[in-house]
Amino acid sequence: MATADIGLIGLGTMGSALALNIAENGFTVAVFNRTTEKMHAFMEEAGDLADRVVGCESLEDLAAALKGPRAIILMVPAGDPVDQQIEALDPYLDADDLIIDAGNANFRDTMRRMEALERPFLGVGVSGGEDGARHGPAIMGGGDPDHWARVEPVLTAISAKFEGAPCAALLGETGAGHFVKAVHNGIEYADMQLIAETYGLMRDGMAMAAPDIAPVFERWNGGRLSSYLIEISAKVAAAHDEATDGPLLDVIVDAAGQKGTGRWTAIEAQHLGTPIPVIEAAVSARNMSAKRDLRATLADAFGGSGKLELTEEALEAALTCGKVLCYTQGFDMLRAAAQAFDWTLMREDVARNWRAGCIIRSAMLDDMAEAFEIAPGKTLMEAPYFADILSETVGALREVVVKASASGLPVPVMAAALGYFDTMRMARGTANMIQGQRDFFGLHGFERLDNGKTGQHGPWADD
Repeated sequence: MATADIGLIGLGTMGSALALNIAENGFTVAVFNRTTEKMHAFMEEAGDLADRVVGCESLEDLAAALKGPRAIILMVPAGDPVDQQIEALDPYLDADDLIIDAGNANFRDTMRRMEALERPFLGVGVSGGEDGARHGPAIMGGGDPDHWARVEPVLTAISAKFEGAPCAALLGETGAGHFVKAVHNGIEYADMQLIAETYGLMRDGMAMAAPDIAPVFERWNGGRLSSYLIEISAKVAAAHDEATDGPLLDVIVDAAGQKGTGRWTAIEAQHLGTPIPVIEAAVSARNMSAKRDLRATLADAFGGSGKLELTEEALEAALTCGKVLCYTQGFDMLRAAAQAFDWTLMREDVARNWRAGCIIRSAMLDDMAEAFEIAPGKTLMEAPYFADILSETVGALREVVVKASASGLPVPVMAAALGYFDTMRMARGTANMIQGQRDFFGLHGFERLDNGKTGQHGPWADD
């Protein structure tokens, strides 16, 4: 007999946590996993929540367990596995049954599926890691409002709450939800790298041990930088390793992994013609971190770094400035995508969606939402509140980048942030030289400042 309110396929770390979250919020969830052993293990671990979980050994059983019209969440790896799962599931569904891809899908795949499938389909980004999925993630929806409305009670119930408001919303049409999640992850890459660079300056430039760095992050978390990532950075720096009786950070390999969403963000920014150098530098920094053997060889060849003198206040201000510029670029990319794909995607809605549950949740997001409401077409750099922050902190960012560079200490993302700021505040840039070069070797033409004429050529065109 059909008793379940919603189905879920894929009982990996995130899928299992999300299924328990659904059950804990009073909904009956039918679950299926490709390997039935994992499904049975999940049922045994569900404890008191098992009464609201229906374990299914086949897709046919899953379909039979669901009330109609059915709604099924897919928590499977992005790419071909999603298409394969949809194809396997299709024979057991009715035409009006809804499939929800809640994995880290590429938004272009989501748009392709929506166009190809002859059934309701939603693309939903979920952020917050395992803990967020279990106790309240940020949920970013994309698709038809009628389809969203069918599962909105479940998704809002299980989402994180900020002052009682659910961090779950339909943010736009077609692939908007997965696009927002990709940009979220791009900002996440940059925010994490900014913090890591700051940690590196304290460790390598100021000879501070991890236990001394932890209270610095903790203090910063009580101010303008208050955020989940600063909070956990303090805890990571403070962690003690029993095996070595020293800081855990000192024994963690310095090579960062990635699942590709940051790379997708960088690629799509190029398609959109939207500058996101801070995020791109963060993606590159992760790639460089993987080159451990080469870095060791080059350290021997070229020597190490020197010491530097910086105050805690200067580091805090520089990190604040970099963070504002990072978010500026991410939100500008969202605006560009809304225009390019004709989405009703509002940046203030995204900012509010990110206030709780997600990895980049930050005290600044409320002010960002307000800034976008006051000036809908403007970038964060133009908003009075954030313009004041940048004016106050950019001097510290410049000091940190200059001193770090002089000492041979790497700050690629901070430097990218400063380069972006300086480029964007230049009314008269240097691309006129590039246009002259392009015309010289390819007769591409240029526009004149004095009369506005386009398609003009230099004297070399007559040679």
